[in-house]
Amino acid sequence: MTEKRDVWIFIEQDAGRIASVSLELLGKGRELAERLGGRVGALLFGHQVAPLAETAIHYGADVVYLADHAELALYRTLPYSRVAIDLVRAHSPSIILLGATAVGRDLAPRIASALRAGLTADCTALQIGDFEQRGTLYRDLLYQIRPAFGGNVIATIVNPRMHPQMATVREGVMPLGKPDPTRQGEVVQVEARFEPQDLALEVLERQSWPPLCDLKGADIIVAGGAGVGSKENFALIHELARVLGGEVAASRAAVDAGYAGPERQVGQTGVTVRPRLYIACGISGAVQHRAGMDQSGTIVAINTDPNAPIFGIAHYKIVGDLKEVIPRLIRAYTCKLANSQTGGAKT
Repeated sequence: MTEKRDVWIFIEQDAGRIASVSLELLGKGRELAERLGGRVGALLFGHQVAPLAETAIHYGADVVYLADHAELALYRTLPYSRVAIDLVRAHSPSIILLGATAVGRDLAPRIASALRAGLTADCTALQIGDFEQRGTLYRDLLYQIRPAFGGNVIATIVNPRMHPQMATVREGVMPLGKPDPTRQGEVVQVEARFEPQDLALEVLERQSWPPLCDLKGADIIVAGGAGVGSKENFALIHELARVLGGEVAASRAAVDAGYAGPERQVGQTGVTVRPRLYIACGISGAVQHRAGMDQSGTIVAINTDPNAPIFGIAHYKIVGDLKEVIPRLIRAYTCKLANSQTGGAKT
């Protein structure tokens, strides 16, 4: 079948809740599809998940391919990949995007391998553009942009020959658009067919644990870098975050030094965040870290080096020793909070 110019998004859902990265990708898919002159397709697999099709349409999907089957109730690699591969072969989309989650990283290579398609993992940006190779001009390719070599290089990858063009995209790097309840779309019922070997694995029990932290959903983030100096000093970061009601984050250097766990890392090789307030303490501001937080609403930077790169994007700059500055911030905020609660009365 001739390849269409459609952009497909795999909708990752669990217990009837769509993953935020899938909603982010629907917005990006809408942008890419408009550039290509195609439609946005959403792959929605599960059991009793039909109500989620409306949500996908509101966030940007033009058509939802709904595979509702008891064998798809919980994610398993082989049943999910069987349905996805059959759909791609039947409709030939130009681009397929998945979240760079545990599920997306498992499913995407299965689909790509079966279709002999290229796959770029952990993208942080996507664009449409042209590419010339050996005198041949390939138009409207997907530029798959991602950090490489530990975040020291930004690579732009294209796949001019083998389609569909596939990529997994990190959570939080695409802005989450607002749903449009007036949008209309088409829901295509998909008959899920399996081979006996697809059902060889059976889920006997499922256990889940809440995440250690929620940086993506945090309204206020206090982040520490190598300049904090020690794990003991990092307690100041935790204290300021506690007082402000925010989350604790760290640069890669701080994580590598053992000051914080990897789940708190912000940057190209960590989490991308967009809080209302981001306080960077002892963070030099290398491009790898800035890429993960430069879209924050207000950035406050504390550093002893007046020429630190972080000051180039900070809205408020404090040149000083964080071991002196942070306690002062805590006292000032605590006093202001106490005064507001007592109607401004002096104590």
